[in-house]
Amino acid sequence: MKLDDDIHNYYEKLTLDHIVELGLDSEKDAEYLADLCCISLNLLPPRYIRYEVDMAFYLPQSERFEMQMKVQEAVARAQQFLDSNS
Repeated sequence: MKLDDDIHNYYEKLTLDHIVELGLDSEKDAEYLADLCCISLNLLPPRYIRYEVDMAFYLPQSERFEMQMKVQEAVARAQQFLDSNS
């Protein structure tokens, strides 16, 4: 088993999805986006999974909503930090 192929942090997907939803992937350069992801993910608790389908079927709607709110807050804080330090 290769851990880097079999296990990942579900917050990575949620964070990337939110960044795309905000349109930042087309507005900002790769360096900014990488920094944004790192800072955002460091503000979030890890949630390791093997298969995304497990999250789709077994995660209660209330927990999914809470995770999305945490991602939105983390990305906003990371954006504010990057924009104020550039």
